[in-house]
Amino acid sequence: RLVSLDLAALVAGTKYRGEFEERLKKVIKEINKAGNIILFIDELHTIIGAGGAEGAIDASNMLKPALSRGELQCIGATTMNEYKKYIEKDAALERRFQSVIINEPSIDETYEILCGIKERYEDHHNVTYHDEALRSAAELAGRYVTERNLPDKAIDLIDEAGSSKRMQNNTRPEAIGSLEEQTHLLTEEKISFVNAQDYESAARVRDKVREMRSRIDELKTEWEKTLKEETNLITVEDIQAIVSENTGIPMVRIVKSESDKLLQIENELHESVIGQDEAIASVASAVRRSRTGLNSPSRPLGSFIFLGPTGVGKTLLAKSLAEYLFGDAEALIRVDMSDYMEKHNASRLVGAPPGYVGYEEGGMLTEKIRKRPYSVVLLDEIEKAHADVFNLLLQVLEEGELQDSFGHKVSFRNAVLIMTSNAGAREINKGSFGFTTGNGVMAHSDIKSMAITELKRLFRPEFLNRVDEIVVFHSLEYDHVMKIMDLMLDEVRDRLSGLSLSLDVNVKARDMLMQMGYDVIYGARPLRRTIQKEIEDPLSVAILQGRFDPGDIISAEVRSGKISFRRKNRRKKTAVKALESVSASEG
Repeated sequence: RLVSLDLAALVAGTKYRGEFEERLKKVIKEINKAGNIILFIDELHTIIGAGGAEGAIDASNMLKPALSRGELQCIGATTMNEYKKYIEKDAALERRFQSVIINEPSIDETYEILCGIKERYEDHHNVTYHDEALRSAAELAGRYVTERNLPDKAIDLIDEAGSSKRMQNNTRPEAIGSLEEQTHLLTEEKISFVNAQDYESAARVRDKVREMRSRIDELKTEWEKTLKEETNLITVEDIQAIVSENTGIPMVRIVKSESDKLLQIENELHESVIGQDEAIASVASAVRRSRTGLNSPSRPLGSFIFLGPTGVGKTLLAKSLAEYLFGDAEALIRVDMSDYMEKHNASRLVGAPPGYVGYEEGGMLTEKIRKRPYSVVLLDEIEKAHADVFNLLLQVLEEGELQDSFGHKVSFRNAVLIMTSNAGAREINKGSFGFTTGNGVMAHSDIKSMAITELKRLFRPEFLNRVDEIVVFHSLEYDHVMKIMDLMLDEVRDRLSGLSLSLDVNVKARDMLMQMGYDVIYGARPLRRTIQKEIEDPLSVAILQGRFDPGDIISAEVRSGKISFRRKNRRKKTAVKALESVSASEG
């Protein structure tokens, strides 16, 4: 038979020297006497130093003779790190054990484990697990829970799902609570009628209370009957809900079929990123390849280099991709590579080496990925980084993981890696000005080839060869910037709606904003500054001065060469107020 040794219980209460040794000797003697006991010691490394005071013998040295003589059959369990830290250093103890490395089980093996232990959890939570739910727990845990190992993380999923289902079913229906609250209020009302000697009203309220209490008893009977008949079946949807809660990935992103989601990438991104059809198509294709399993599962979901002038939507595409894939625009991890221009700065990404300042803090990049493994990593101005940074990124691009200063492997396999570069931006700007070649205006394909040639000059071939796609962004045309301006004005309208105000910008005002904010070289950013200066700043002053009231429609118009604002619905609003006052007086 297998007996587990509780070292903490052995040490507990040993006040005097020799007390611990006496207890352990008795344990060894009892095992020898029984002859059919296999001793199991969890956290085997804890026997080193256990009970060992000054001049005393610790547990490991007391067990060594019995182990070497074969008097004791023992199984110990520990982790690889603790084995190296404690057991390997004691060669005499190490040679008395045969090391057996237990690897992480596969998805199929985890499913078999879950099938074997499900009865314990069914009895504990009073639920029943569907076989598909167990399969889903193994698959979703393997895919979405990256920090822990199977089968532990899959077992936790079914445990949490069972607990959640039990709590849902045991929650009292809202109708019962509402009726009980009404009954309490009516009882107080009855008492007040009795005190006022209005016995007729008190009797009427008493009858209502009796009816309500009768209805409460009926609802409780129905609820108890439902609880007895309820099978409490755990389905795939219950497992998905727990995964969604633990990882932060919205439920719809897991429940919705992968194929539907992947086929809609372009449509979703086109709503926020204007004029970059080629870039969106490249990103969507790479993500589809990774999700359909046509690329290596050990690599990131996608890796891209974005080339193009400033203000054309490189960062916006990264944010939009983060929001679409992971359900949150905050799932964007932005790292400015100009902070890593020196050789010694490269170590900040993974953490300072042992003995150096900042070792305990961890790496700037690895810690963020550990906290949020489902994210888009944006490495801005990658060409400014030191060569050692590219050596670290080679591991990420090829193996999908990076080892931090603590020796922990941080997985990038659920992240999208986007690097931006200004390589070739000058050529793109020249093309947008209409510099001509023998065939007329410079084509985007020519600009792209120039930018990629410049990129090859800056980066090593082994680095570029591991990137999924090199995407060259177009300079924004007038029509594109007009659409972007409409999106920016919609953002202003959304913020005004929180103040119960509406904004109407007429055609002349929109044309004036375009004349002031459109810049071929700097893209859409000057337009945002123009809207802040010409729309948001004057509006904020006008609102503080009390020129507009909640419910007003504000009209932005051009007067005397400037954009001005007026209330568009003064009369209508006055009429509504008059009607409200009339109805109030009638009431």
